[in-house]
Amino acid sequence: MKKYLITSREFYTDTPAVFRDILYQQLIKYRPDFVLYRDKNNPNYSLQASYFTEVCSQFNNIKSFIHRDISLAKELNATGVHLTSTQFTEIEYALSLDLEVIISTHNYNEVLNAQKLGATYVTYSPIFISPHKGKPKGIKNLKELLLKTDIKIFALGGIMNEENLQDISKTDVFGFASIRYFYSK
Repeated sequence: MKKYLITSREFYTDTPAVFRDILYQQLIKYRPDFVLYRDKNNPNYSLQASYFTEVCSQFNNIKSFIHRDISLAKELNATGVHLTSTQFTEIEYALSLDLEVIISTHNYNEVLNAQKLGATYVTYSPIFISPHKGKPKGIKNLKELLLKTDIKIFALGGIMNEENLQDISKTDVFGFASIRYFYSK
C-alpha cells in the first residue's frame, strides 16, 4: 500500500531552513511514495514550494505534488498537482502539461467523474473521523467504491495510527494519505 504524506503548517514552519530540515527528516523516517506540499495560508507559498521540491528531489522514489497550483507544479518540476474538489475542469489542462493529477473526492460521483476525466489518482475522504470533514465514510463504503472504479484511490481522513492502517489494508485501496499519521508518532 502506497504512503502519501501531506504537509501542514501545523507540523512545519514557514522558516525555510527549519522547513527543509523537518521535511527531510520526515521523508527519511517514513519513506513515503508520494508527498504533497500544502499550506493554504503561507504568503511565501511559491518560495516554500521550491524548497519542498528541492528536498523531494533528493529521494529517487518519491513523487512530489503541489497543492492547487498547476503552473507552479510545472515550473518547479514537481511530479504533479493535487487539485481540490472544485477543480475538476482543470484536470485536462494539468495532464496536458505532463503532470500527474490527484484530485480530492468525497463521494462516488466525484470519483467516477475524476476517472472519466483522466485523473491519475484520487483521494477519497473522510474514511475515519476527521475534524471539520463531515461524517466518516468507513471501510465498508471504501470497499464498495473500489468495486465500482478502476482509478487509483488514496484513503484519506482520520488516519492516525496502525489500527487505522490495518483496517485500510483489508481493502484493495492503492494507498493512504494523511497529515497526522506521519506526525503523531
